[in-house]
Amino acid sequence: MTFPDNNGYFGNYGGRFVPETLINALIELEEAYRYFLQDASMQHELNDLLHHFAGRPTPLYFARGLSEQTGIMLYLKREDLLHTGAHKLNNTLGQALLTRFMGKKRIIAETGAGQHGVATATVAALLGLECTIYMGEVDIERQMPNVKRMKLLGAEVVPVTSGSRTLKDAINEALRDWVRTVRTTHYLLGSVSGPHPFPMIVRDFQKVIGNEALQQFSTITGKLPDFCIACIGGGSNAAGFFHAFINTTTQCIGVEAGGKGLYPGGHCASLTSGKPGILHGALSYLLQNDDGQVMDVHSISAGLDYPAVGPEHSFWKDGNKVTYTTCSDKQALNACITLTRTEGIIPALESSHALGYVLENRDSFVGASVIINLSGRGDKDLDTILKEVNI
Repeated sequence: MTFPDNNGYFGNYGGRFVPETLINALIELEEAYRYFLQDASMQHELNDLLHHFAGRPTPLYFARGLSEQTGIMLYLKREDLLHTGAHKLNNTLGQALLTRFMGKKRIIAETGAGQHGVATATVAALLGLECTIYMGEVDIERQMPNVKRMKLLGAEVVPVTSGSRTLKDAINEALRDWVRTVRTTHYLLGSVSGPHPFPMIVRDFQKVIGNEALQQFSTITGKLPDFCIACIGGGSNAAGFFHAFINTTTQCIGVEAGGKGLYPGGHCASLTSGKPGILHGALSYLLQNDDGQVMDVHSISAGLDYPAVGPEHSFWKDGNKVTYTTCSDKQALNACITLTRTEGIIPALESSHALGYVLENRDSFVGASVIINLSGRGDKDLDTILKEVNI
């Protein structure tokens, strides 16, 4: 069976839990997306932009120095080399073209780490769309380089001052905007979360990561990798990466933000410590208290600072298709420094969680071939990194 089903469910997870004012918009979006997929000229334009504008295919890099140190055959899928510095552009290019295909002139988006915001502002500038980005005040402070990039690209950046003032609250504000402006505006959601068809659409636009990695690794080695590992926030980079390997012998591991390791509110490990509930229009695993209230969460990486996860990941968890685990702030920072000083590659703190898990558990991977999805570069995190490690 192909997932999601006709009602937008991945097994027990997904669906559309939104105000009535958005139901028709979501139905129209799904219908437009189906036509978009069948339109040869749109698919040609998307593929052309992915290649000539974004820089695909991204390399699969064998990290020789780190492999020699650890005894693990470590490969990095270099999404950090994509234009704008992260995997987010795969999705924003697709959804921006879909916006134009639907005849809409304005896009809105949420952002945490700022990479989705930058990628959205970039495609808005490219295609001549009006653009508004919602971003929590806390994230604006710790990701100021990306805020400046968004503004330079012509986007309006709206600070969100409610709640925890991070990604969850930015999504809330973006949804409120969409309810008011749905006739002229497309909500360019950045992850595999939210109501159907967003988890499907975002996953489909990110599948290029896994499809390339599978072909590249097979060409290099003639076989499948033993492990594919990616960080998990909402889960778009991991969903796109894992999809090509999910029904193979390769073991997929999703690494959530373990934060400072203090519970409650000390991490963002929805799949590891959460339970099913509804947030932002979908039924999925999320962190909630005994009264069903969404918990405050923490991660050193703004892109993982989210109390829920995409419904397809919940489906994979229950079906034992993917193993989900955690990496702490400290382990992620150590991994970031290790990769930087061994391979000359500065990873985003989000991606550092995937590497951090491998390095912390290296004895379990000795002799194995491992692909880590390096979903973004660390330029945006330099202030945080330097402050934490006293360089």
